[in-house]
Amino acid sequence: MPSEGGLATGLGSIYKQKENVWIGWPGYIPENDEEKKFITDELASLNLIPVFLNEEELQGYYEGFSNEILWPIFHYILSYAVFNKEYWMTYKHVNQIFCDAALSLDLTLKDEIWIHDYQLMLLPQLIRQHHELLSIGYFQHIPFPADEIFRCIPWRDELLEGLLGADLVAFHTYNDSQHFLNSCINILGLSHTNSSVQVRDRNTYVEVFPMGIDFDKFNKLAQDTTIVEKSTALKQHFQNRKIILSIDRLDYSKGIIERLEAYENLLLLYPELRDKVVLYMLVVPSRDTVPQYKALLDEIDRMVGHINAVYGFNEWTPIAYFYNSLPIEDLAALYIAADICLVTSLRDGMNLVCKEYVASKARDLNGVLILSELAGAAKELTDSILINPNAIEDITQAIHLAIYMPLEEQRKRMEKNVEIVKKFNIYHWVKIFFLRLREIKNIQKKRITRKIHGELKERLWQKYQSSRKRLFFLDYDGTLVGFKKDAETARPTDRIYELLDELQKPSANQIVIISGRSYTTLNQWFNDRSYFLVAEHGAWSNYPTYQWNNKHHLSTRWKTPVKRIMHKYLNLTPGALIEEKTYSLAWHYRRVQVGLGQMRSQELIESLRYLLPQYNLQLLMGDKVIEIKSSELNKGKAAIDIVNHFKPDFIFAIGDDSTDEDMFYDLPDTAITVKVGNKSSAAKYYVESQEDAVDLIGYFVQPKVENE
Repeated sequence: MPSEGGLATGLGSIYKQKENVWIGWPGYIPENDEEKKFITDELASLNLIPVFLNEEELQGYYEGFSNEILWPIFHYILSYAVFNKEYWMTYKHVNQIFCDAALSLDLTLKDEIWIHDYQLMLLPQLIRQHHELLSIGYFQHIPFPADEIFRCIPWRDELLEGLLGADLVAFHTYNDSQHFLNSCINILGLSHTNSSVQVRDRNTYVEVFPMGIDFDKFNKLAQDTTIVEKSTALKQHFQNRKIILSIDRLDYSKGIIERLEAYENLLLLYPELRDKVVLYMLVVPSRDTVPQYKALLDEIDRMVGHINAVYGFNEWTPIAYFYNSLPIEDLAALYIAADICLVTSLRDGMNLVCKEYVASKARDLNGVLILSELAGAAKELTDSILINPNAIEDITQAIHLAIYMPLEEQRKRMEKNVEIVKKFNIYHWVKIFFLRLREIKNIQKKRITRKIHGELKERLWQKYQSSRKRLFFLDYDGTLVGFKKDAETARPTDRIYELLDELQKPSANQIVIISGRSYTTLNQWFNDRSYFLVAEHGAWSNYPTYQWNNKHHLSTRWKTPVKRIMHKYLNLTPGALIEEKTYSLAWHYRRVQVGLGQMRSQELIESLRYLLPQYNLQLLMGDKVIEIKSSELNKGKAAIDIVNHFKPDFIFAIGDDSTDEDMFYDLPDTAITVKVGNKSSAAKYYVESQEDAVDLIGYFVQPKVENE
C-alpha cells in the first residue's frame, strides 16, 4: 500500500496489538450489500470494523465540516473557512453513526475507548451519554488554535462539550493543551485546576503526549540490503550531489511555496551551489479538486518549472519533483540517501516525517534536519536547525548552514535527536496514554465513593430519623443560591424560603445560615425567620438570642494598608469592586474579563502576602473573590461554638468554597459534611451542583417523595 509516512504509518504499527478493535471509514463506498459484506469480512481478520458512508455524508462531514471549517481554523487560516450549516448537520450525523458503531460492540466497563482527531470531536460526549463510567480518551493530531481563533466557529460550544465527554484529552504540544484549556475557560466559562477542567462532577484531564514513530521499523529498513542498494542508486542517479529531501501531503499548511522561494533564493545568493545540490520534493496527492488545493498545486507546478528553467541546464535539474505516493521501502531509501531533510510547515500538529528521517539515520548519524519551529516536533527535536517558515531568508541561510555543516557536528546533533525519537516511540506513546487514562479512572472511582447517591441518602435519612436534636449549617452563596455577576441580585427565591421554613418546622430542627455575607444583608433577608445567622465568617452572630453581637475585641487597623493595595488593583481592573465588611475586605472580580481577572487576582495576592503575618490575617480565595480577614475569624470556630452550646445529636453542614473548609474540618467526626462541587475537600461527601445542594436539603423535608 502506498504511504507518505506520518500518522498512517505510525498507527499502522499498533492497530493489530492484543485485543484492539479499530472502527473507521474504509476509504471506499461499496456499490451494493455484497460488497459491504465482503469488505466487512475481510477487515474483520485485521481487527478493523468499517463505518460505511455515502457520497453525501462524505462531502458534508469530511470534505465539508472537517476540511473546510476545522482544518483551516485549526491551522490559523480563517479566510479559507466556510461556515456552512449543512456541513455542521452532516458532521453531527456522521459522529452519531460512529457512536452507533461503537455501541454495537456491547461495551462494558472493562473496555477503553480511544478516539482520534478532529473529525470525531463530538464522539466522546455521544458515547458518554450512554456509558457514564466508561474509560474514554481522545487524541488530537492537528494543532488546537488559540481561543480567540477557535471562538470564530459558530458551533464552538458543542465541539468543546463533545471533547469534554472524554476522561483524557491529549495533544502533541503544551501550547495546544493550553489553547484548549483557555477555550474551555473563556468560551464555556468552566473552572480548571492545573491540567483538568471540571464538568459538573467529572474532571476532564488535559495532557501532552507527543506522538512517536515505530523507531525499530525505520531503523531496520535503513539497514536492509535491498533498500540500501536503492539508496545508493539514488545517490548515483544524482551524481552524489547534496540531496535536500522534502515530503508532504498537498496542503496549504505545509509551507511548500515558502520552501521553493527559499531554495530559489539559495541558488540566487550562492551561485557556486548550482549543480552541487538537488531538491527532491515529493508531494502526496490530496484534495486537488478543491479550489484552494488546485490553486496551490498550480502554483507549485509553476514555481518548479520556473526554477528548473531559469537555473538548470542539461546536466542538472535543480528540483526533482514528484506528485505521487510511495511505498514505505522507497521512502526509507529516500531518507537514507538524503543529506538534508527540510520541513517548512506553517502549522503542524507534530510532523512525523522528520522523526522517520531521524530514525533512518540512527546507524551512521550523518544528515541534517531543518525543522519549522511551528511544527510540534520542534518542541522535542531541539538539536535540529530550527527555522521560522515565514522567514524566507532564514530558511535560505539554514539550508546553506546544513550543506556546509561538518560531519562531526552533524553526528552530534543527530545523535541527540535519535535518542529522543528512539525513547519516545509509538509504543511508548500508546503506553503512557493508557497509563494516564487508567490513573484518571482510579482517581474518579475514589471520588465516586464520596458522591451523594440514593443508597447514601437512605442512610442519612435513617440517621436523621433516629436523632432528637438536629443542627443544619447552610452556606448561602453557591449553596442555597447560585452565583450572580451582581451579588446584590442573588436574593433568596420563594422556593428557598419555603424549603427552609419546612426544614425548620420540626421542633428538633435548627437551621444556621453561615455565610461570608455582611450581617446587614443576612438580617435584611432572614430577620423575620427563626433561623440563626452567622455573618462575615463568624464576625457577627445572632445565636442564641437572635440579637446581633460581634467580636468587639478585634482590631481593624490592618484595613488601611490592605484597602490601599486593593484600590491600586481596582483602578487597574475594569469590573472589579471592593466590598467592606466589619472585619474583612473582599476584592470581587466576577464581572472582570476572565484572563485579566485571574492575572490581577494573582498580582493582588502577591502584593498582600507580606501583610498577612504582620497583622495576623487570613487570605481566602473564593469563587472570583479575594477576601482578607482576621485569622481569629472563620466558619469553623463559629460553628463549633454553636455546637458546643446547642449539643445536637445530628449535624449537617454544606458549603461550596474554601471558606467552608474550616467548618468541615472543625466539626465532630459524626457530622455529615457535604461539599458543593467535586473539588478536593475535607468534607465527607459531595454533590455536583448548587441545584443538587438544594435538592439534598429538600430530601430532609420530603424524603418519601424523593424515595418514590
